[in-house]
Amino acid sequence: MKNRMNKLAGKMNSMMICAHAALTDRRGEGYVDTAVKILMAVVIGALVLAGLYALFGDVVMPTLTERIQEMFDYAG
Repeated sequence: MKNRMNKLAGKMNSMMICAHAALTDRRGEGYVDTAVKILMAVVIGALVLAGLYALFGDVVMPTLTERIQEMFDYAG
């Protein structure tokens, strides 16, 4: 019985040491930081994509279709 109590006390001590190490860890990389980084990447990517769609829709495509029509305009 004393042997079991000693093993249990040893396990409890190791668990307490692991918990203490986890709580006092100051590396700074956590779940919230990672989530914020992912959200920032998604938002910035969406803004860049929307800008490219606007650029291609308003500037590039009308100019391209106009040039193609001029290229195949045989009347003059």
